[in-house]
Amino acid sequence: MAILERIQASDHEQLLFTHDRDTGLRAIIAVHNTTRGPGLGGIRIREYDSEADAVDDVLRLSQAMSYKNACAGLDFGGAKAVILAPLPADRRAAFLAMGRIVEGLAGRYVATEDMGMTEADIAVLNEVTAFAVGRSRDAGGSGDPSPHTALGVFVGMRATARTAGLGDDMRGLSVAVQGCGKVGLGLIARLIDAGARVIAADTDAAGVAAARDLGADIVATDQILAVEADVLAPCAVGGVLNEATIPTLRCRAVAGGANNQLATEADADRLAARGIVYAPDFVINAGGVINVGDELAPGGYSPERVRDRVLAIEQTLAQILAESRQSRQSTAGIAVIRAQRLLGNG
Repeated sequence: MAILERIQASDHEQLLFTHDRDTGLRAIIAVHNTTRGPGLGGIRIREYDSEADAVDDVLRLSQAMSYKNACAGLDFGGAKAVILAPLPADRRAAFLAMGRIVEGLAGRYVATEDMGMTEADIAVLNEVTAFAVGRSRDAGGSGDPSPHTALGVFVGMRATARTAGLGDDMRGLSVAVQGCGKVGLGLIARLIDAGARVIAADTDAAGVAAARDLGADIVATDQILAVEADVLAPCAVGGVLNEATIPTLRCRAVAGGANNQLATEADADRLAARGIVYAPDFVINAGGVINVGDELAPGGYSPERVRDRVLAIEQTLAQILAESRQSRQSTAGIAVIRAQRLLGNG
């Protein structure tokens, strides 16, 4: 399918390819929907097998951001950017260039942190554009968003476990966590504090060591999806739930922090056919964007307001899961319908 046809088919407003001559920076920005406000979404640094793969990723991620922000009740639309790795050697110069690119969109896109970035990178963006959030607390921002994402996944997992008939709390349940990054480790810590048994895996040795120190049992990365557990929590890369992996799952629920966990729309039906309760990723992992988006609220950032909104993920997800059961439609399908309605498309 030609690029313009893909933009139209996915109902995107804008797709921007950009190159900075001085640094060699190459980036793609997708603005999906600005009905509720400017498109808010992270900048991801990643090495892709092809430019076509990069386009696929940024289009899917930006659409997911529209749905995520809408379901979280935020006054933002959805957008996303990818920087094609490797990042130029002069990191500061590269992010100054990226900041100028964001500034050139005149507020249609508000950037924040994603894979491969740090709070320091946001601070560099802010030297040349006001349209970037996620600064450190010392710099007057909202700080690291990952603890809020982990909290949202934890409370959303409680709603998912209840729907799956696993009880009202996590005590005594087993949870397989794929990915021991910031979100995964934050989730593992909460689960163990709540009395759950955690099985974890990651390709990063430091992440594995940290998970083990928290009390998690460790398995190989090629085993984690098929581990026997009450709940599977994908907290790494997307597309892990697909035609090949779903038949191998040995869990009753899936609730994790990764973006785009389903490889295709049909995979939601595959999970439902197996009786596995799925928490739509763009609903359960909204804690981070709730946190950074609050920097732009009237009167400035409020930790109390952020916590209340993150805790509300449990109720939102419970409503979606209940509606799915009543309508016999997949949870992912119900969540998309809800988001599209909030975006004025349904």
